[in-house]
Amino acid sequence: MQTQVTLRRPDDWHLHLRDGELLKAVLPATTQHFARALVMPNLVPPVVTAADAESYRQQIQRAIPPASPFEPLMTLYLTEATQPDDVAEAAQSGLIKAVKLYPAGATTNSDSGVTDVTRVTAVLEKMAEIGLPLCVHGEVTDADIDIFDREAVFIEKVLDPLRRRIPGLRVVMEHVTTIEGVNYVSENDQSLAATLTTHHLMINRNHIFAGGIRPHYYCLPIAKREQHRLALRAAAVSGDSSFFLGTDSAPHLDDAKESACGCAGVYNAPNTLSCLAHVFEEEGALDKLEGFVSLHGPAFYGLPVNTDSITLEKRSTPLAADEKLQTASGPLTVFDPGHALYWHVV
Repeated sequence: MQTQVTLRRPDDWHLHLRDGELLKAVLPATTQHFARALVMPNLVPPVVTAADAESYRQQIQRAIPPASPFEPLMTLYLTEATQPDDVAEAAQSGLIKAVKLYPAGATTNSDSGVTDVTRVTAVLEKMAEIGLPLCVHGEVTDADIDIFDREAVFIEKVLDPLRRRIPGLRVVMEHVTTIEGVNYVSENDQSLAATLTTHHLMINRNHIFAGGIRPHYYCLPIAKREQHRLALRAAAVSGDSSFFLGTDSAPHLDDAKESACGCAGVYNAPNTLSCLAHVFEEEGALDKLEGFVSLHGPAFYGLPVNTDSITLEKRSTPLAADEKLQTASGPLTVFDPGHALYWHVV
């Protein structure tokens, strides 16, 4: 039985850090294990321009623990007022690594998002021209579409037509949650990739309703049936370089989660690597873990892999992780995988 695995230091290709005091509280969990992270721009107000991204990057850099080499990779929030030249200048300067498409109203702080992708054609054509990836929250928001079907409908009605109109556009389907999403990525060329989250590999929709409403398992896209979770796991351990880790770690304070209209998001940064080692061991694929967390993402984004490494060790005693992070504004619940974790980062 394998009890140790050494990996090039991982990157997180989908991370929410928020801002202000919450940023300061949650950032150390990521910097402890990850070399880089693609930081989502859905603040209030959102990170729309190059100037916004530079200001946000500086805020993150001030919060990085001393002596940490962590590098935040910035993104812009796509709106119908976004200017192609501003995007191109931000990318060519090295400031941003991607642009994020939120369908308006799809998730947390997405009200400024896009109502019709044809209205941002000029920006997307410029991105295709310069090779800048588009990260998409792949769900439609039509009221008549069931929440569990929104990803599959988005692929059919929005994403596939978009990629046919602009074939040179490089796209990352973020936090894929369905068999349809896995199949669509697997069957297409190297201009399309997908991130998979830690929690979607470990929970299905039953966890949200086990004995009552479990708000800390509520996220968007929402967890789906078990058959979809199994498809996600198969993709993660397949060795297919189109799939890589994006935790979608999305912190919300407990009072925002445990309310009459709770926020969507799972905070999994503190125990992600222990969870993933557990998953890959269960699937008999520990040899594929490094590719998923350390190699496939940099290859898609055209960045070098990290030169240093981390080691995970399986011990007889479970990980003694805190259930909550205490912040200046109140407690924040850490993702609970529902069972003990025996893989420790050493």
